[in-house]
Amino acid sequence: MTVRAMLVLGTRPEAVKLAPVARAMAADPLWEPLLVTTGQHREMLRQMLHLFPACDHTELDVMRTRQQLSTLTARLIDVLGAVIRAHRPDLVVVQGDTTTALTGALAAFYERVPVAHVEAGLRTGVVDNPFPEELNRTLIARVARWHFAPTARAAEQLKTEGVPEGSVFVTGNTAVDNLRWVLDRGEGRDHFATASRRVLLTLHRRENQGTTMRGMGAAIRRLADRGDLEILLPLHKSPAVREALLPHFAGHPHIRVVEPLNYLDFTATLAACDLVLTDSGGIQEEAPTLGKPVLILRTTTERPEAVDVGAAQLIGTDPDAIVAATTAVLEDHATYTRMSKAGNPFGDGKAAGRIVTQLSADCADLVRAPVGV
Repeated sequence: MTVRAMLVLGTRPEAVKLAPVARAMAADPLWEPLLVTTGQHREMLRQMLHLFPACDHTELDVMRTRQQLSTLTARLIDVLGAVIRAHRPDLVVVQGDTTTALTGALAAFYERVPVAHVEAGLRTGVVDNPFPEELNRTLIARVARWHFAPTARAAEQLKTEGVPEGSVFVTGNTAVDNLRWVLDRGEGRDHFATASRRVLLTLHRRENQGTTMRGMGAAIRRLADRGDLEILLPLHKSPAVREALLPHFAGHPHIRVVEPLNYLDFTATLAACDLVLTDSGGIQEEAPTLGKPVLILRTTTERPEAVDVGAAQLIGTDPDAIVAATTAVLEDHATYTRMSKAGNPFGDGKAAGRIVTQLSADCADLVRAPVGV
């Protein structure tokens, strides 16, 4: 007797955060996990599939070069609806705030299948920043039955929006689960090449692309001109990101641009760095576990807990502010030490177990007999 759970994901961050849930389900005879990948980040996502247990896997082909969000959204809802009808899951699990997560939740809602939302309750309060993620996650909250919030603050946000208290559960963030799982395995290698002070840089956010990102690239080059840093950028596949950044970085001896790292190597590189500059959300959760100070290159963050405890600073996108904040952290030993020792407010690495335990308690009425019984 099993419960069939369809896990829908399309990007590497979703894979990072849903893999622990899939592993926890696969270890429990109650559950029959099914994996559906949309390929939003096709190459990077395929690198992640080894993190999942062996289970049925449906890979969709919906991505087109530079396609509009409206086109992608419509195509995903249509295709995911057909997949749900074909596999008849008892529930659908989505993570975070991507277009895949939104369309997975909507398709399940249209098919009358309950939705579990992992990493629920994150908010900036600005509907188009980050774009389109802030809207996506608020819409998912309207249709989900289970809301697995990574922190008490995220849970309270959901309750203020009218989400029933009995459907909100504080679990911690599954990113911490996966980070610890990978580090325990001792796999991956870091991609820094020198013994200089090591700065890991990631930039990709849609709202930063264009003029803003070009200015950020110029700021990073100014920092590299110091001569005492190795700045490593795993470069996102987005043509818009590459067009904005590569002209600033080409040929600089203290900036290393590499192709996107697989997750194991990225984790090892994160563990080896001294400082993180990023507009990513997930790295704000992972870096504090490793004691790595984070400077957030955004005007808003849906993860203010890292800022509140002192593990991260929200410094914006102005080039002068980026240079000033980075210089201050690198040159002020007290500030650097305080940030590196602030700790991680996003959990203890046991979030996936809490999620599956709660779902198991709530899904007794969904148990199905094995085929042929």
